[in-house]
Amino acid sequence: MNKQLSGKEIIVIGLMLFALFLGAGNMIFPPALGQQAGEQIWLATIGFLITGVGLPFLGIVAIALAGSDIRTIGNKVHPVFGLIFPIILYLTIGPFFGIPRTATVAYEIGITPFLSRELIDSQFTLFIYCLIFFVITFWLALNPSKLVDRIGKLLTPALLLILVLLTVKAIFTPMGEFQAPQGDYVDGAFFKGFLEGYLTLDTLSALVFGIVIVSVIKERGVTKRVDIAKVCIKAGMIAAIGLIFVYVSLAFIGASSVSSLGYLDNGGAILSGIASSLFGASGKVVLALAITFACLTTSVGLVSACGNYLSNVVPNLNYKGIIIILSVFSTCVANVGLSQLISVSVPLLFAIYPLAIVLILLSFVDHVFEIKPIVYQCSLLATAVISVVDGLKAANINIEIINQLFSYIPLFSIGIGWLVPAIIGAVVGAIIQFKRK
Repeated sequence: MNKQLSGKEIIVIGLMLFALFLGAGNMIFPPALGQQAGEQIWLATIGFLITGVGLPFLGIVAIALAGSDIRTIGNKVHPVFGLIFPIILYLTIGPFFGIPRTATVAYEIGITPFLSRELIDSQFTLFIYCLIFFVITFWLALNPSKLVDRIGKLLTPALLLILVLLTVKAIFTPMGEFQAPQGDYVDGAFFKGFLEGYLTLDTLSALVFGIVIVSVIKERGVTKRVDIAKVCIKAGMIAAIGLIFVYVSLAFIGASSVSSLGYLDNGGAILSGIASSLFGASGKVVLALAITFACLTTSVGLVSACGNYLSNVVPNLNYKGIIIILSVFSTCVANVGLSQLISVSVPLLFAIYPLAIVLILLSFVDHVFEIKPIVYQCSLLATAVISVVDGLKAANINIEIINQLFSYIPLFSIGIGWLVPAIIGAVVGAIIQFKRK
């Protein structure tokens, strides 16, 4: 029998979804955007919100409409794509970037403000911290559901309270004026903000978290797909409102911090410096504790999600064995440091993020018009050609002849050259579908 959820139950699910998204990337990238965008902060933030909030929301709804996981949507392209793309996605938000980043952000914000310069420069300090962090992660991931839920219920409100205090304090006692925009923010603030939203990983994470939310809704007695989708939309809106507050607040604080802190290497250092500047030593301690536990919760959730999925894909390895591998591998990757980890991951994100965006958008078109695999294939193939070149450019691997040829593609110079080819590919696929009929 299909059940209708109360408003209170929907709010609880929405807050749970917000807690799943509220991880390391959500905290460190908006302050860095604010510092670099300066006077162009609001235009850059709008671009950031599209990829950091709007697309993740659509990802959650896409999974809800499909009534299953990302593999089901991927199979609409081709069974091989449905197998390979989710694995790449899980590895990206898992051991290649997402999981190691939780440790490096926790270290950057929670530990380095209390260390001497000699210890900060010592690689051994980071190694010991990451080792302890991922030993705890592994232990908690053995049975994560109850603990992550409890920690999330306590830490999410606490973290929001800290952000509110930081924002209010920054508004009434500002650290300084907005500075002139830097780098790509001078002439292309909106598109630069759009691309920076990739780094949150939230659109990719939505394709993983979507099935978690669908399962929670089903467990509460909702069985009709249309009702599940409605609940997901309402819960997604609650999570989106929370994320918008977090991003706008942190971007504003970052933009006003340059006069006091100068330009720092990454958002972790900026956020720590802001807390110290506004509230002194006590601010650093409270922020450090909240961020550390929030990152630990995110780490446990990602290790658990990747472990569950990969144990189904690789039946010869059990869940425990996989999370051991994930924890050890993440420890090694995390030791490159936060700034280096971000720079290494950017090419991969530029290559796969457009594919995820196009796949989500096509799933909505499919829901209305029932498109065939050829439409997915043509659109995603065109997207992949451009996004791989964008990934190579981000890695400073420039093939001059290709760059010159692709320079005629609209928006290619600002990193969104995949958009027009994706649309053309979809149209070509639709024409082929129509002629086959």
